[in-house]
Amino acid sequence: MYRLVAIYNHPENPEKFLDHYENVHAKLALDQKGIRNFEWGVCSTADGSVPPHFLVAVCDWDSKEAMLEDMSSPAGQKGAADLENFAQAGVSFDFYEINKGI
Repeated sequence: MYRLVAIYNHPENPEKFLDHYENVHAKLALDQKGIRNFEWGVCSTADGSVPPHFLVAVCDWDSKEAMLEDMSSPAGQKGAADLENFAQAGVSFDFYEINKGI
């Protein structure tokens, strides 16, 4: 399995960000044919302080090649282009092969 983790910075308008993310961007992610898992959540901390990031999303594919194929598809390109519509505060991506240790 191959994983993409998207880490979003705190937006200026959290409610607007979440509305767009849930009602537009998440649906675009699910339009990708090869995606095996998609989950996301708003960040929090155990002590109630402000977390370093606002939202984290995790997407899994069968392989790196499957992810690259999805990202280059029309659905993947539409999702990438949508970032301009809500992620003005910034987003970073981590990619890795999933290795289960124990």
